[in-house]
Amino acid sequence: MSKQNKADAAIITPYGGELVNLIASGAEGEAIIDQANHYPDLQLSDRSSHDLELLSVGGYSPLDRFMGKDDYQRVLTEMRLADGTLFPIPITLTIKKEDLPTRSEWIALRDSRNYLVAVMRIEEVFTWDPLREARLVLGTTDHRHPLVSEMERWGDLCISGELKVVNPPKYYDFQDVRKTPQETRALLSGMGNQNVVAFQTRNPMHRVHEELTKLAANEVGGSLLIHPVVGMTKPGDVDHFTRVRVYKALTANYYDKNSTVLSLLPLAMRMAGPKEALWHAIIRRNYGANHFIVGRDHAGPGNDSSGKPFYGPYEAQEMVRQYENEVGVKMVPFQWMVYLPDEGKYLPVDQVPDGAKVNTISGTQVREDFLAKGKLLPEWFTRKETAEILAEVHPPKHKQGLCLWFTGLSGCGKSTIASALIPMLMEHGRQATVLDGDVVRTHLSKGLGFNKEDRDTNILRIGFVAGEIARHNGTVICAAISPYLATRNEARKMSGEGRFVEIYVNTPLEVCEARDVKGLYAKARRGEITGFTGIDDPYEEPVDPEIVLDTVVTTPEENARIIIDYLEEQGYIQ
Repeated sequence: MSKQNKADAAIITPYGGELVNLIASGAEGEAIIDQANHYPDLQLSDRSSHDLELLSVGGYSPLDRFMGKDDYQRVLTEMRLADGTLFPIPITLTIKKEDLPTRSEWIALRDSRNYLVAVMRIEEVFTWDPLREARLVLGTTDHRHPLVSEMERWGDLCISGELKVVNPPKYYDFQDVRKTPQETRALLSGMGNQNVVAFQTRNPMHRVHEELTKLAANEVGGSLLIHPVVGMTKPGDVDHFTRVRVYKALTANYYDKNSTVLSLLPLAMRMAGPKEALWHAIIRRNYGANHFIVGRDHAGPGNDSSGKPFYGPYEAQEMVRQYENEVGVKMVPFQWMVYLPDEGKYLPVDQVPDGAKVNTISGTQVREDFLAKGKLLPEWFTRKETAEILAEVHPPKHKQGLCLWFTGLSGCGKSTIASALIPMLMEHGRQATVLDGDVVRTHLSKGLGFNKEDRDTNILRIGFVAGEIARHNGTVICAAISPYLATRNEARKMSGEGRFVEIYVNTPLEVCEARDVKGLYAKARRGEITGFTGIDDPYEEPVDPEIVLDTVVTTPEENARIIIDYLEEQGYIQ
């Protein structure tokens, strides 16, 4: 294999020709900070903060700003910027109409803690349609896609213009492996290999990933960039703190240090399947790779509301292969590999001799048969270090956090069933916190009205608190009407897919109205209350809830028993 002189420039050029750097430092940075105190503020979401970080260091080169209207519209319809450069994912900054400054050309961009990050000259303001973007970019408007429900919460307008970054995000974790594109490229260039293959992951790495990445590096005759996403991934994924501990243990003990680089990518994923895979390839080009491993259903969010995968298993591989010459990144397919216990090694499935004994474990088995039961994963499947880290942070399922989310019309029986359920849960060792809709409005959401925005805010507050309880291995019961599908899906994301059980109390409107213990339906019919769910405001029924209950012929106790049976069957209780 030919080697480069380490003094030479990297032979793998960035996508678009050069790395963008928007960071202002020194006297210029100090002047900008002084000026920013006189600008209107915009607090960035976590997603926009990650996007801004990658814009600032060249991760999204050739972009040097959030997209303007011409770039945005052409990306939606043709996957290209206005100048024709291939770019499949829109990178926009949204703002609510009422927050758009009218007397300032500049705006100060601040993070979630209100620290100044950057300033932006407002050069363009344009409207956008979240459903259109979802349809064109994600290929779906199904609210089970994690980005669809989130997009409906973004601002009404998109803004774009010159960016000057003065305080890039400062991280206090894993600083030794948080590398910018320039730093990563320098490390790879110093290894002297003409080819670099990048591996994208948002999950812990097991032996099959280890074997695959080594095989890929060997086949391209070059270096390996292990480049895990540590920004926003799929809700419910293993947290990045746990994952990076795994990556560091593996690279320290089982990879060639002279040809392997571990670098973290602060990316906010869109889970956009094929288009996202192509986007990932472009980003890795900017980090110095010219080969990219693409797996089955790469960046897929799982199943839609009908239980079918959002994307085909090989669509991502096909799309990256289609554009690999234009991007300059060759697609390396993730080969299906199995373990041969008699030979003590992994092989691609198409190389396994006829009749050979093979071992495999599915992702479901990992979760349900090992982690959920507190059992260490076998060493043929994963390294001992990985197994111990995962066991340490992943208690058995009956000790994990759980959110039981009751939804249904007013008077359907949510709170009554929840009251019957609580002692049954305690009988099985789960003590539950109850977030009842009426009680929450008295304390957590005092002052909110009943228009759609305030109702969404109320449910998102409940969802946030519930998510924190579940994330720290507590049990929480939420009983609120939560009439809107998108908002319930946001609440699901806050708890995490594996910790959220949606319980639809499916009581007909006429039955709820006949009960009317609070007299609310009567007031709504008389027009004394407006915007009342089921009367003059819609209730959007769950599409695929975990549990559906009937309260017409089934008693509250019987319904509570149905929930207990489900939880026992799923392993949430013993």
